[in-house]
Amino acid sequence: MPVTDEGITELAARLGVELQRLQVKVTTAESCTGGGIAEAITRIAGSSAWFEAGYVTYSNAQKTAQLGVPATLFPQVGAVSREVVEAMAAGAQVRSGARFAVAVSGIAGPDGGSPTKPVGTVWLCWADGERYLPRRFHFQGDRAAVRRQAVATALDGLLRLVVGENPPQG
Repeated sequence: MPVTDEGITELAARLGVELQRLQVKVTTAESCTGGGIAEAITRIAGSSAWFEAGYVTYSNAQKTAQLGVPATLFPQVGAVSREVVEAMAAGAQVRSGARFAVAVSGIAGPDGGSPTKPVGTVWLCWADGERYLPRRFHFQGDRAAVRRQAVATALDGLLRLVVGENPPQG
């Protein structure tokens, strides 16, 4: 799916309108996107009214230190897993107090893939304060394309969740 900066900005703006309507905030917990979701959100003037915090936890140690992801998960399931993104989303919500959250961990490439988790494998988890909705995606393209698709999908899923729909399936 080709994704443009303009499309990402539009998703972030629409998300802001809906969060402001509900008078709630969102937080992000990011690994492979390196803060790209938070950056897209903060492109929007006035986003401080609905964006609480962004956590960029690239290393496993920081996922544990900043978000409380149990260190025992990494050798069991790996950083790119349902369990880790769920724990990242939960940690971001607890630490920030935001009602909505999205967490992402993936393999953007060009290296780091394996037969079971090839380059382009990305786990996202959305949370609404009551439930966690993890999804696995397989994005195509180079590193920049995988990261852009992850950012767009994260924002799209948040927007859907805020308006009462389910995030996209992987």
